[in-house]
Amino acid sequence: MRNGIVLFTSDRGITPARAAKAAEDAGFDTIYVPEHTHIPVKRDAAHPGTGDETLPDDRYMRTLDPWVSLATAAAVTSKIRLSTAVALPVESDPITLAKTIATLDHLSGGRVTIGAGFGWNTDELTDHHVPANKRRTVLREYLEAMRALWTQDEAAYAGEFVSFGASWAWPKPVQAHVPVIVGAGGGPKTFEWIAQNADGWMTTPIEAEIPGKVAALQEAWAAAGRDGSPDVRVLIAMKPSPEDLATWAECGVTELIWGVPDKSAEEVEAFIARHGQRLGLS
Repeated sequence: MRNGIVLFTSDRGITPARAAKAAEDAGFDTIYVPEHTHIPVKRDAAHPGTGDETLPDDRYMRTLDPWVSLATAAAVTSKIRLSTAVALPVESDPITLAKTIATLDHLSGGRVTIGAGFGWNTDELTDHHVPANKRRTVLREYLEAMRALWTQDEAAYAGEFVSFGASWAWPKPVQAHVPVIVGAGGGPKTFEWIAQNADGWMTTPIEAEIPGKVAALQEAWAAAGRDGSPDVRVLIAMKPSPEDLATWAECGVTELIWGVPDKSAEEVEAFIARHGQRLGLS
């Protein structure tokens, strides 16, 4: 299994560039950053971890822009992949976002993976004029439209939420296919959506019974006529046992995502170095 780190970015502590450099030096495969454009003060949406409107961390309201963050990381690294855990594509203009991601992939030498969410914070989605009951449809259309812009010389798209006529848009991504990993709670509806529209699944921090869910995703994948196997990434919330790691590897997990502490830059760098050594990466 590969190993990545996720930095819950904010306007304090270590910068994404410094964390990415430390992670690459320590042998990690991927760096992830999150996205929230804003957090409405008055909300009805329950956080999936707390179960109510309470936020578990004040960094939710202090999150840096993910694509700017990853661009700074790209400038000081050469190998580590650049990803999100998770981005919220439907909260941006799809044509502009396609340009941003294509530019980052171009400038980084083809290192971008999109970790995308449907959006648990429906109040946040509302401010972006995204109907909560149509968020999966909106994300599907965004991905289809962006892929058209990335792969076609003259791209056009006509959908319910995205529509544009024949257009030129360069640069194209270096990668022939920019991978999309969906971060969401594991269930039949999500797995069917992933099998139809994405390249893999990223677990939530509170996910349980991962081997059974991976098997269900693989069944949905086969039923959709997809070749190969889905990319499965486990977001680590608690220290896994050696048995957990062996079981996940056997069932088809492809990458582990480890969090870093909300501490000073020096402390985070030291943590990343030690953790890379514990995992045998460096």
